[in-house]
Amino acid sequence: MEEELGLAYNNAKKGIYHGLNGIKKMKTKIDEKLIENDKLLADVKVTKEINGVMIESEGFYNSTSVKVTVFRSLESLLKDKYISE
Repeated sequence: MEEELGLAYNNAKKGIYHGLNGIKKMKTKIDEKLIENDKLLADVKVTKEINGVMIESEGFYNSTSVKVTVFRSLESLLKDKYISE
């Protein structure tokens, strides 16, 4: 059980990074599925919020899922070069 939770969490993290890298081309929101080797790794949603974005990623491994939500401010997105001015 612990190993499956860890693998699902790792897939959720992959979804978070996928969402962060998609912010530059984003209009108002992103709703994508991250698939690798015919398996669903993560369901990723990125939405604009006041002064930032919210990234939700649900990672999957077999029948286990883990959901991670991250809020990033515009300042931190600029600092980490996910967006430009």
